[in-house]
Amino acid sequence: MLKKIMLVVVAVVLLAGVMSLLAQEMSEQTQRPRRGTGRPGQGMRPDQGRFFQGRTDTSFFESQPMPKTETEKTILDVLDDMDKNQRRGMMNVPAEDGRLLRLLTETIGARHVVEIGTSNGYSGIWFCLALRKTGGKLTTHEIDATRASLARKNFKRAGVDKLVTLVEGNAHEEITKLKGPIDILFLDADKEGYIDYLNKLLPLVRPGGLIVAHNMNTRQADKNYVKAITTNPNLETIFLHMDRAGVGVTLKKR
Repeated sequence: MLKKIMLVVVAVVLLAGVMSLLAQEMSEQTQRPRRGTGRPGQGMRPDQGRFFQGRTDTSFFESQPMPKTETEKTILDVLDDMDKNQRRGMMNVPAEDGRLLRLLTETIGARHVVEIGTSNGYSGIWFCLALRKTGGKLTTHEIDATRASLARKNFKRAGVDKLVTLVEGNAHEEITKLKGPIDILFLDADKEGYIDYLNKLLPLVRPGGLIVAHNMNTRQADKNYVKAITTNPNLETIFLHMDRAGVGVTLKKR
């Protein structure tokens, strides 16, 4: 009889242990990320979406510029040096945005790019990587004499200075002297001034041309400019890289 009682006790203890393990496993499953749902609150961040299925980053898709020629390598080396040693206080675009500028410029075969906000020439050199192939020119505006001087040095050591006309002074005044057509207008200066630049230069942008505006995330974008580029039926706008500085790309329709 005693033996039977002991067997029952052992069975109860084992059953309790099994039930405890099952409860723990069920608890872990409810907390574990559920892959592939693509819905917030289901183990994924809202920005991960269906495609990444639970991945926490997009490093798999990262790439670096691959120089095709020695000349291109020289220019990319200068850009890399500027990125590492001159970025502080210059408010330069991120390298990824610079690559976007180069791609857009070469893709549409731009012959005249107008930039508002030269800084030390970082974004301008990205433009020139494309302009040297399209046979185009860059007209860039900078109000600060120190930055303009540094930009000239950087354009020269990158070997693209002959492609660039750097205009010193207040761009709001200087751009009234420009003549069209403009293939790409790049805005990267005083954010509240974007609407003035747009109003003055949009007539010079050719049909099929682009207006590209930097710092378009919600913390920095001017609401008047955003409204102007998203409510005009003659324009088509998309916003890119909004998890960072943000870039607005606007097409002037043909």
